[in-house]
Amino acid sequence: MAPSLDRIALVSDIHGNLTAFQAVLDDLAARGITRIFNLGDTIGKGPRGAECVDLSRERCEVHVQGNWEATMCAPDRRPEGDPFDWWHDRLGEARRKWLWDLPFSHDFRMSGKHLRIFHASADSVFHRVFCDHDEAEFLGMFANTEATGDGPAPDVVGYGDIHDPYLENDLGRTLINVGSVGNCLGDPMPSYVILEGVYGATEPGSFSVQFVRLPYDVEAELAVTRELAMPSAEYWEVELRTGVYRGRQHEDGPPVYHRHRHCGA
Repeated sequence: MAPSLDRIALVSDIHGNLTAFQAVLDDLAARGITRIFNLGDTIGKGPRGAECVDLSRERCEVHVQGNWEATMCAPDRRPEGDPFDWWHDRLGEARRKWLWDLPFSHDFRMSGKHLRIFHASADSVFHRVFCDHDEAEFLGMFANTEATGDGPAPDVVGYGDIHDPYLENDLGRTLINVGSVGNCLGDPMPSYVILEGVYGATEPGSFSVQFVRLPYDVEAELAVTRELAMPSAEYWEVELRTGVYRGRQHEDGPPVYHRHRHCGA
């Protein structure tokens, strides 16, 4: 008899959007999925990073560090009189310490495949790899580095960071970007991934990857943003409603989304 299949959800880039995060958790509960791995950037950009951290600690089995955690939670960071202080202060010291101590990556096996998850790349939480990368960048995602440590090189890599879900198979390897729960680009609906296979199995077996998109109450989240007087709220509002990143929002006229960086899934 074939072993029963396990399911693991990969979520990333919640970015303080508690309404979207709760919608994803409700969707997972309806599917009977309880094993959740968080790929970082739970905080920042949105208003309720502290609440998202608390909920993620309660519901997610694995966490890795994102670039917002590395920036906001460094022990030597001091208030600088800029908008980032708002997110930093709302987290509180205990949460910042927990986020700072998160591992860079996490490796596991599923249906004979070696999987690795991290936030942005195998080199750094700040090294961004877009979907239109070259072969060297693709192969670099599967490399063992000082950040990932030694061990078997992965067959499957899952990451977040770019808020733009896609899957690429090449050279016997699979690269998955899980998109963003709280701040997805292009299509602003929350995105996450379900992996299905036999968890921990070293023998080859059935393995699949499913992308999930779902709606949530955007206006309720924006109401909280306004109530809390969050910095940069005007850019955040456009991002949540349109999927147009603030760096692409024109100062004059309607925002324009340049799709040369967008793959979709």
